Amino acid sequence: MALWDKLKAELIDIVQWLDDTNDTLIYRFPRYNNEIKNGAKLVVREGQAAVFINEGQIADVFKPGTYDLTTQNLPILATLKGWKYGFESPFKAEVYFVSTRQFTNLKWGTPGPCTMRDPEFGAVRVTAFGIYSIKIKDPAVFIREIAGTDGEFNTDEIQDNLKGKIGMRIKEVMPELQIPVIDLESKVFTMGEMLKERIAPAFEGLGIALTEVQVQDVGLPEEVERAIDKAGAMRAIGNMQMYTQYETANSINDAANNPGGLAAAGVGIGMGFGMGGQMGNAMGGAFTNMVQQPGITPGFSGTGQSASQPPPMPGPPPLPQLNLFVAMNGQQAGPFEAPALQQMVMSGQLTRETLVWKQGMASWAAAGTLAELAPVFGAVPPPMPPA
Repeated sequence: MALWDKLKAELIDIVQWLDDTNDTLIYRFPRYNNEIKNGAKLVVREGQAAVFINEGQIADVFKPGTYDLTTQNLPILATLKGWKYGFESPFKAEVYFVSTRQFTNLKWGTPGPCTMRDPEFGAVRVTAFGIYSIKIKDPAVFIREIAGTDGEFNTDEIQDNLKGKIGMRIKEVMPELQIPVIDLESKVFTMGEMLKERIAPAFEGLGIALTEVQVQDVGLPEEVERAIDKAGAMRAIGNMQMYTQYETANSINDAANNPGGLAAAGVGIGMGFGMGGQMGNAMGGAFTNMVQQPGITPGFSGTGQSASQPPPMPGPPPLPQLNLFVAMNGQQAGPFEAPALQQMVMSGQLTRETLVWKQGMASWAAAGTLAELAPVFGAVPPPMPPA
């Protein structure tokens, strides 16, 4: 009698699945020899479905609810087994529980760059990545097409396949959007909706519903990003000449920090002095234009009365146009124009004995021997006499 009680205890009274994971899609109910007691309870919770399989063939599918397992509740299985007048305990069948809830935050990405034609940048290679969500729509189809007899099937086993489907389809969708690459990131929602619409039918063929696709970021080539940044800087500055001066100032700073030798440093200094001279000339030109305008005289009011400030004193004549190379510490530097040379004279970097050269000269010569440099040296006061 004790042996019979033990055997009865081995037969299943309640068939159910308490899912304590967040990634299990299918769970096969464990039982020795798949024996289920006649009249046992089947409990299918919300977010689940139960699929009965007989000798590899899908029989009955149960939605959420509680059922007594009898021939009336198992019509297909009863037909397959040939139960005409009911079945005796026990009976055999495999029971698979399928999670029908939504699985979110699954990741996807393009397997490689997508080539797009852009009206501004031409052919551009673009990448994209994001997340998607799925749920099992048809448990029988999913088991038949994907899971098979896998006793515990989770999202990791299918994610690579689904991720590949999304990544390949987006390489088709992105060029069809005909959106300039500079505007792609502002159209990520549109891209996600189009992608979902395109891929959903392929997922349904696997018994899966594609519930959401998000495009989280679009990757552009570095050269395109640099071009976009430069275009933004130009628009922010709004003046091409000022932008050129800004770029020149950056190059001067790079040259001054270049450890490649004193020649590079000399070039950086010369460019700095030259730029300062150009800006000074620009300011002087603006002042000259103001003087030459009719009815405007510096130092006088518009009514002809003398203003509080006296008229400006006449300045020195303009320096000659020069393009000289200078020998500095055994290195060739330049060419420098007159404003830069004058600054170098004042700082002591250029003396009358310094060797210089310009186009047309047969060889290097002392700076003091060039007549063109006389105004440069003449504009600098002589050294103080000894006390």
